[in-house]
Amino acid sequence: MVNFISLLRKSILGLDRYLKFLLICWLILMVALPFIRRYIGEQPFVQGLTLLVLFQLLYVLQVLYRAWGWWYLLRVALGVVLLAWAAEAIGIRSGFPFGSHHFAASLQPHIMGVPFLIPMMWLMMLPPAWAVARLITRKLVGCVVRPLFVVVSGLAFTAWYFYLEPLMVHWGLVDWAAAGGYFGIPWLNYLGLILVAGVISFAVSPRRLPGGLLILVYTLTWLVEFILQFIFWGLPGAALAGFLSMGIMVVFAAVFYR
Repeated sequence: MVNFISLLRKSILGLDRYLKFLLICWLILMVALPFIRRYIGEQPFVQGLTLLVLFQLLYVLQVLYRAWGWWYLLRVALGVVLLAWAAEAIGIRSGFPFGSHHFAASLQPHIMGVPFLIPMMWLMMLPPAWAVARLITRKLVGCVVRPLFVVVSGLAFTAWYFYLEPLMVHWGLVDWAAAGGYFGIPWLNYLGLILVAGVISFAVSPRRLPGGLLILVYTLTWLVEFILQFIFWGLPGAALAGFLSMGIMVVFAAVFYR
């Protein structure tokens, strides 16, 4: 645990001005969104949400660019976006693998029923999930390494959705045909998320992950989302569930990082 905290500390101290700017803007927007929705209106809120995703995405892409260069980053980014979009488009039409649902018209633009923002969310959060999975599986050897990395990546990514999905429902941005399960969201959705995140991780097979800077985003998301949902969004149940699900992944990463 001490080594993990030291990793986070070094990552914070190692941030340059550009990454600090992106991270601070991202955090400010996360805190501001409840007030934007309450006092300014729905459309500015959606615009603020889009900007929030953009700041986190730019941070993640900049971190990956420094580790990979443009060509490999482009290959990975396109792979994640296209596969995530395809899975969401299939899910909207068939109900598999997430369950029958549709997104609000306010999340424009839509491409075959899938808001462009949704694959961007996959791209902004899947690399931090990879970094968590890499820490957890870093000491394994042999043929089990890649399968376990894929499974843990799917779990780490899906853990975040225990925060996100109840918020999307609360905001009226997604509607499920079969309400129930987890705060109106079918459990099939979470099994589908693990499956799709795992398939994307297997297909992309990311390498040389800059762990500390991505772990920092995952850890901040875990802590800040809990505070916001518990206090400002009025979703204490989802806040606790997200805190536990992401927290388990953070704790495992800390234990295995020695």
